[in-house]
Amino acid sequence: MAAYRTLDDIDVRGKRVLLRVDLNVPMKDGEVADATRINRALPTIQELSKKGGKVLALSHFGRPAGAPDPDYSLRPLAKALSERLGGGVEFVEDCIGEAVGKTVKKMLDGDVALLENTRFHPGEKKNDPDFVKALAENGDVYVNDAFSSAHRAHASTEGLAHLLPSAAGRAMEKELDHLKAALSDPARPLMAIVGGAKVSTKIDLLLNLIRKADILVVAGGMANTFLFARGASVGKSLCEPDLADTAREIIDQAASAGCDLVLPVDAVLAKALKEGADRTVAAADAVAADDMILDLGPETVDLIAEKIESAKTLVWNGPLGAFETPPFDTATVEAARFAAKRVAEDGLIAVAGGGDTVAALAHAGAVRNFTYVSAAGGAFLEWLEGKTLPGVAALETSPAPSD
Repeated sequence: MAAYRTLDDIDVRGKRVLLRVDLNVPMKDGEVADATRINRALPTIQELSKKGGKVLALSHFGRPAGAPDPDYSLRPLAKALSERLGGGVEFVEDCIGEAVGKTVKKMLDGDVALLENTRFHPGEKKNDPDFVKALAENGDVYVNDAFSSAHRAHASTEGLAHLLPSAAGRAMEKELDHLKAALSDPARPLMAIVGGAKVSTKIDLLLNLIRKADILVVAGGMANTFLFARGASVGKSLCEPDLADTAREIIDQAASAGCDLVLPVDAVLAKALKEGADRTVAAADAVAADDMILDLGPETVDLIAEKIESAKTLVWNGPLGAFETPPFDTATVEAARFAAKRVAEDGLIAVAGGGDTVAALAHAGAVRNFTYVSAAGGAFLEWLEGKTLPGVAALETSPAPSD
């Protein structure tokens, strides 16, 4: 049983529900360019409304300097929410104070309002107690459905859970269930694929995964540092030579932990990173001085497929090569499609997220076939790193609802 309450554990009828969602979505010409996060918030909004709660949605948007800024207003998102909910979402010019109070007095059970950007107040990011109290004054219950912001100890993501009876929304609950199934008590063998550009951004992640995973694949540009650490020439490839000792430490720790660490055995090379560039395939330890490693070679892709074939749980973070520039997307596409096929045919549990991962899997056409793909970036990575997420921890210790 989860240590936090869910929507099944709280009665919201007639109550003011402060609902933290993540509407920090990409916009273009005033319109939503990617509605993934909005769509994931809809089930919780709809359920709270159906159960008779007066729903007051909170979110941040962009990086305003702790003051109102029309470029970062949530007003356009009220329209986007209304369209998806069938109308009726009122926009409120502030997230605290008299403006909110007036709106609440007019609301009927089941009504939905979107409050202005929480980051228009400096107290949001500072988690200032006075600002938390000002938010809480307009709520009876707090629901956090923004896992993607759960790694931030901000007023609307963490502070409110200490003042109001709290619960996880459906998107938060689903995310936590899948992550716990993938790492806390996974079906084994547990395999992890970690790609991306730099080792320096994923040291904690790698150190945590070698203790938890049975198989760990290191790919992308970061794999070049591991090859360099083992004495191979990587030519003009992206590499962090100053982290060679760290890479060797990770290799040694993986061996001690009994984790099967998989590094590239061959690579796709080119003189420059550009679409349609001439390319060759060579052994990973036979890279010429003027070549760049830009993707995994076919032998490595086959090796990864063999490991996926043996796994029962897969955690994936980061692309395997320079996937944005064809033909260096081949390894990412082939491995992702193979994993998706195993999910469909053999019941592999495949969970992915963080950074460019969603874009890479979308490019491969594999997102829908993975067990779960997280839209969270930093929160997903910090969870994989084994860190405590303030927004989740606060839900586990929040006050109990009154009778």
